Amino acid sequence: MKNRHWAGCLALSGAAAIWGGLYVVSKVLLDYIPPFTLVWLRYLIAFSVLWLLLLRTGLRQPFSRDWKTFMTIGVVGYFLSIGCQFIGTKLSSAHMGSVLTAASPAFIVIFARSMLGERITTRKLLSIILATLGVLIIVGWDQGGSRGGEVMTGNLFLVGAAVTWALLSVLARKAAATYPPLVITTYAIFWGWLFTTPAMLIELQYLPVSGLERPEVWLALFYIGVISTAGAFFLWNKGMQLVEAGVGSVFFFLQPLVGSLLGWLVLGEQLRLSFFVGGSLVLGGVLLVSLPGRLLKR
Repeated sequence: MKNRHWAGCLALSGAAAIWGGLYVVSKVLLDYIPPFTLVWLRYLIAFSVLWLLLLRTGLRQPFSRDWKTFMTIGVVGYFLSIGCQFIGTKLSSAHMGSVLTAASPAFIVIFARSMLGERITTRKLLSIILATLGVLIIVGWDQGGSRGGEVMTGNLFLVGAAVTWALLSVLARKAAATYPPLVITTYAIFWGWLFTTPAMLIELQYLPVSGLERPEVWLALFYIGVISTAGAFFLWNKGMQLVEAGVGSVFFFLQPLVGSLLGWLVLGEQLRLSFFVGGSLVLGGVLLVSLPGRLLKR
């Protein structure tokens, strides 16, 4: 049981760290590829990789089995949530993108209570409050200067991404009682890709794709498809299978640390003292929920 807990924490930490870097890579790619087209390409690459893994491991399931479950996860999490995330990141910033979508844990705890019957414990609440306070300190009162209206619109999309991702996490946790995480991830991504196709085709009528002659664009695409999608989505679903959804939710707060740090290193986005103060609180919240209860009593 103890090994199961730590394995879940490790998987969730890995997924959150990878996604923190995703905001930086996607911010660069969005200069060349429109949001839904980028999501479509991301899922096409990810599904191809995961489908080959399913065939290799012998876990392929009949497509007709529980298709509604996989479709719901794919539409809510991999179409609506990721679409809002990419639009929000384009209108706002990599820094704000990683921070605002970290509001998901609070919604995960609420959905887990109503849909899975998980208890809302004092430790879960303290962890979320501590990490949320850290996120608020990191965000500060930056209104985006002359781009205030555009940034505000982007931030609203990012909040929508947080709510829908929370619902996805709980739905995936529920499905994990029946199917392995690899199966859930593969089929859900397929449905996400399918529902993204019409949005991508409409988008291409107004927003052209450029930069495909650049090798770095293709490298970034394969990084997003293989590492940030196939790999990180599997790690997140696996982690949510091994720990309670309310416990796993707190690991989402690791994204702002990685995203903000890489935004500073790669994109030149400014970091202030508030980042380090808030980051310490986020890590404290993650540590609080990670340690087994009996260890905290020593």
